[in-house]
Amino acid sequence: MICCGPSRRELMRWSAVVAGAALVLPDRAHADEAVRPVNLELVTLTETSAILTWYTGAAGTDDGLGRMKPVPADGEVRYGTRPGRLDQRAYGDSTPYHYAELTGLEPGRTYYYQACSRGRPASATALAAGQSAGTPLGDGVFAFTTPQPPPGRFLFSVALCNDLHLGETVAGLVGQLPWIKGIEQVPGHPPYPELMAEALVADARRRGASRLLAAGDVAAEAGVDDLGRAKALLDGFGTYGEDYLVARGNHDRAHEGGSCSPGRWQGRDCFGDAFFDGRPSYFSHDLDGLRVIGLDTYDKPGNGGDAGGLSREQLAWFDAELKADRDRPTVVFGHHPLFVENAPLAVTGGQSLDAGQSLSILGAYRGTPGVFLHHAGHTHRNQRSVFPAAPRVVQQEVGAVKEYPGGFTLLRLYSGGYALNFYKTRSDPAREWSERSRQELSGLWPQLSLGNRVADRNSVVVRDLSGVGG
Repeated sequence: MICCGPSRRELMRWSAVVAGAALVLPDRAHADEAVRPVNLELVTLTETSAILTWYTGAAGTDDGLGRMKPVPADGEVRYGTRPGRLDQRAYGDSTPYHYAELTGLEPGRTYYYQACSRGRPASATALAAGQSAGTPLGDGVFAFTTPQPPPGRFLFSVALCNDLHLGETVAGLVGQLPWIKGIEQVPGHPPYPELMAEALVADARRRGASRLLAAGDVAAEAGVDDLGRAKALLDGFGTYGEDYLVARGNHDRAHEGGSCSPGRWQGRDCFGDAFFDGRPSYFSHDLDGLRVIGLDTYDKPGNGGDAGGLSREQLAWFDAELKADRDRPTVVFGHHPLFVENAPLAVTGGQSLDAGQSLSILGAYRGTPGVFLHHAGHTHRNQRSVFPAAPRVVQQEVGAVKEYPGGFTLLRLYSGGYALNFYKTRSDPAREWSERSRQELSGLWPQLSLGNRVADRNSVVVRDLSGVGG
């Protein structure tokens, strides 16, 4: 479930824009072909690699969700450093759910590419406010420029994730609006929150993460069994409290009923029992010299659909924790963003923390030079923001684990800076569900969730982190 989302007017506006964009897509030339490669996206861009995904379907068919029925096809990426000479090749398996990784790229170099299936160029996901596949050059060719790596020696990597929603059975329900149709898993397939969480754990380790931060909405409605399953899956990454840390989201709030410990504000707090065992649900933790602060952004009474908030005690603790070591390199993570940019209904406050508290936190960040990153979930999208009140701090919203685009952000720390890169989870079931769930909101979900800019998914920041990693 998505707690807060676009109005009918916003959806109609996006529908018109996307429909207009579709009129000029290169797929038009292949309208009568049996197989069409579509939904091309430049997901990940590092200094030495790029990851591209796309989908192949049967033209003229409908799987009941408004997309073509999936058809396996070959996958090929032709690329090079000149647009007229795409002399390098990368190949993928025969599948409808294509995932191609280009490796061995040079930092700071512009590359040109064309992704193809059955010899036909893939058309990019049409974003009304951005570019999904890089800079389009025509004839299915796109360009991107690899960044320079952060300076200094590599320290370690941390996986940033959120919105696992264990126990959820219908994706894409926005604010309980009756005209929004949700999407269910294909009958006979594993529950999608579980298979996406399993893929998260495997891929985070495969990409070199030594720690993992889960910023809330671990379970759909904080049931005992769902929280137990979530913890068991995350335990596959490592030891709780050492290798991975968890913060509370609005879906993890105390609910009525059950036999868990009484919640501070209401109901029974099964999340607190599962992960905090009577301790405060906010904390500071040392990761090899990096201070990680976990916030409980639903430390308040409520039904989960309103703005997030910290209790008076938590705010006082947080302020004292920051002041105790102002210069120490620090990452803060919590479920609700401080503020959201370029998002429908942001003015209602339901997508972020209480505005007054957010301003207070930004003021504290301004006086705490060591804070460099604030990781948030809740919006189920990739979005990089820097606010004038605290210009040295990046707020990184990360797409949900449990649905399209389906993945996590890898924070790579260096002595002279850091990089943020979003990765879609790669297992076959994860790619299949991710592509199915892109049809949320009648196919408009990528407009909200992928990230309008490559920089919303991938960025590099120069910053003195020499105090981290010994």
